[in-house]
Amino acid sequence: MKVRIYDSKAELGRAAAEQALRVIRSAIEKRGRAAIILATGTSQFETLHALTEGKGLDWSRVVMFHLDEYIGITPDHAASFRRYLTERFVHRVGMLKEVNFIRGESENPESECERVSSLIQGYTVDVALVGIGENGHLAFNDPPADFNTSEPFIVVNLDETCRKQQLGEGWFETIEEVPSRAISMSISQIMKSNTIITSVPDARKAWAVKCALEGDVKADCPSSILQNHPDCTLYLDKESSALLSGNYR
Repeated sequence: MKVRIYDSKAELGRAAAEQALRVIRSAIEKRGRAAIILATGTSQFETLHALTEGKGLDWSRVVMFHLDEYIGITPDHAASFRRYLTERFVHRVGMLKEVNFIRGESENPESECERVSSLIQGYTVDVALVGIGENGHLAFNDPPADFNTSEPFIVVNLDETCRKQQLGEGWFETIEEVPSRAISMSISQIMKSNTIITSVPDARKAWAVKCALEGDVKADCPSSILQNHPDCTLYLDKESSALLSGNYR
């Protein structure tokens, strides 16, 4: 993994977005279209804002895939990731070639996994913009994550640390309101992306960053798998990089 450390979240977000825009433009020039994966959560605010500010990019040639969604959450819920991406990305960039959301309210989550899996299998993903959870999760693949499944989207159980993070970020008023299951893109599908851009600000992510970057690759720290990706860049701020022992400047 390549590591970039910045003095502020805004700088981190701009740098991550600039790389993503370069990749997207290159894919459009080569193939006439680009396919991207977008994450949500507070860690992505600055990156997505800077991404939507990119000039001279024809978003009508871009296919977007949604990383994960709670089971049982409707699109109008305040914590809905579809609502998050609609408000913070889709409505800002205008017409996209395709918008592929996960339907968390589906009565049959397994069938919904099959539906979105069939959609993404038709594309090579040019760039995935992701984050890392406080427990080291990648998407909603909480530890111990399944590194072996070949299914693009899977139903997962959310652990207590993950659910407390969602509460702490302000998406829910009580822990009881936080869903215990979600549909998530699998580790293997994320790793198929040609480029992975990982935005991770804040001190509360410092342990997870150290685990991902300086620990062994193991299911108990799902994001450690990024060490095996040939083109992954980790964008950090001073706080999230505070526990790193190496010199990454």
